[in-house]
Amino acid sequence: VGRWEHKTQAVSQVFGSSRAACYCLGAVILLLNCVRSHCFTEAMKSQPKLEGWDWHWTYYSGLAISAVGTLFVISSFLALGFTGTFLGDYFGILMEEKVTSFPFSILDNPMYWGSTAIYLGWSLMHASPAGLLLTAVVAISYTIAVLYEG
Repeated sequence: VGRWEHKTQAVSQVFGSSRAACYCLGAVILLLNCVRSHCFTEAMKSQPKLEGWDWHWTYYSGLAISAVGTLFVISSFLALGFTGTFLGDYFGILMEEKVTSFPFSILDNPMYWGSTAIYLGWSLMHASPAGLLLTAVVAISYTIAVLYEG
């Protein structure tokens, strides 16, 4: 959608402005993220656990990984703002300068990897092999997105 908008400005024309279009797309992305997280959770709940991993150390390791992922996601959002997070550059909404502060000073694409870490942590907390498999799918999807966006 972002690349299509960049080439045609069709979404901005439908919504009457690039900001309105970007906010609408951001809302759709947030909604789809909620659906994805719900489906992820339901898949984990409906599948058997790895009994050997259903220990306190696995749970607390998963909790720590999720906390770091949440830190990366929230700090990325705060550094970029709504339009910076949700493809504003494709709508011609550019930031004044490249963001290099935390968490971008630690790694590239911290929102993608933070989100992946949240799913990994959630999977470990629930000792879920289905969650680990789905986390791998998320990581592969984000890797492809980074290659495509880069």
